[in-house]
Amino acid sequence: GNAFVQEAREYVEMNFKDNYGTTIHPFNENDGNGLSSKQAMEPPGFYAVTFEEAEKALNYFAEERLALFGVYEDAMTAKSPVLYHSMLSPLLNTGLLTPQQVIDKVLDTAAGSEIPLNSLEGFIRQVTGWREFIRIVYEREGSTQRTENYWGFTRKIPPSFWKGNTGIHPVDEVIKKVLNSGYTHHIERLMVMGNFFLLCEFDPDDVYRWFMEMFIDAYDWVMVPNVYGMTQFADGGIMTTKPYISGSNYLMKMGDWNKGPWQSIWDGLFWRFMHVHRDYFLKNPRLGMLVRTFDKMDPAKRNLHLSNAESFLASLDMD
Repeated sequence: GNAFVQEAREYVEMNFKDNYGTTIHPFNENDGNGLSSKQAMEPPGFYAVTFEEAEKALNYFAEERLALFGVYEDAMTAKSPVLYHSMLSPLLNTGLLTPQQVIDKVLDTAAGSEIPLNSLEGFIRQVTGWREFIRIVYEREGSTQRTENYWGFTRKIPPSFWKGNTGIHPVDEVIKKVLNSGYTHHIERLMVMGNFFLLCEFDPDDVYRWFMEMFIDAYDWVMVPNVYGMTQFADGGIMTTKPYISGSNYLMKMGDWNKGPWQSIWDGLFWRFMHVHRDYFLKNPRLGMLVRTFDKMDPAKRNLHLSNAESFLASLDMD
């Protein structure tokens, strides 16, 4: 790395050596695991820290990854932290790139090559759509959101969620990625971590703290709407119509996770959440069907789901 990176590394090693995470090269040649190094990596090295490096990172994304971004946008794999994502959020959030510059480059690339519409539209919508939407939600509703706790959850997040030894396979894999690079893509944040945090009924202030401490692109304006609104529904629906939760089937469909006992814990937590908060879910026509599905289950199966959930939740309180 350059002198800035070296200086930062020495500073962190001196002042924060016991903190979670690492200062070792986050994107080394082995991170691809099965993807060719060209597909799997940012140009080798750390995150860009200069305007010149940022432009290189942008060019690299547009020319090497953009075409396949749309197809794999929501895919998850333990094998790669990056897939075809741009990883430009930290560069946008620190001003090393501007949204206009990113959009111009992407449109220029698309004009001169066969970039599928789902990739072009999907990516542009992330930058000019979602990112700007989050900003205005924060400006208008942020102070309300961060003081809300719609569900009234107070459980504290135990240390296992900082170390990546929760025993829940997808959760641990995602945590390891974050510890290694300060990054995972949006579906892992929303449908692995956010989803599971909500099913565990953690205090939204703790969830906010976890995301703020763990991610390279974490800023207050980004994380308040995404945590209190999008992932935890702690604001009661200021910006979303329903909480984003799922059973383990969704994860198995969207990722190459290993099967295992974690699935029955996850499914237990999902059905328990539906059952315990049925008053809320029955008000929503689409989600109410799930409560009725639970009620129609064989009683032994229902009880197994609930006991799997309760024993896992009890173990969190012991941690």
